[in-house]
Amino acid sequence: MPASSVKDRSGAKVLSVYRYSMQNAIVPRFRQTVPIDDYVLDVLMRDIVGHDQQPAAFLVYLYLSGRATRQRWEPVKASLRMLADETGLSKSAVQSALATLHFRQLVKTSRAHSTAVPAHRVLRHWRSNRVTRRSAK
Repeated sequence: MPASSVKDRSGAKVLSVYRYSMQNAIVPRFRQTVPIDDYVLDVLMRDIVGHDQQPAAFLVYLYLSGRATRQRWEPVKASLRMLADETGLSKSAVQSALATLHFRQLVKTSRAHSTAVPAHRVLRHWRSNRVTRRSAK
């Protein structure tokens, strides 16, 4: 049955019958699981979402962190538009989120030249301290 001919009880067309129907649900299977540090979930989420009231910044950080993990912690090359498309946020929300992440020193952005796609390096200051402490023992 084509989606355009499906109607609800009131007779209105239902456009998303296949998207939201559990009968046709296709669960994506991902090839790689990305680990998330406890600090990100226990401390960073509360600080950014609760204290700074910037949930978009936390989403952008999670996205960049996931991409960086898959790329073996190389900088993530992504424009504002790319980040907006991947996170579902607006470009202005991504821009504001990046400003918050730069201020908190969680992300460092660089460009090869003024019109190049930015490269975002995810910083994890809580990990560098742990490594220093272990090597001091």
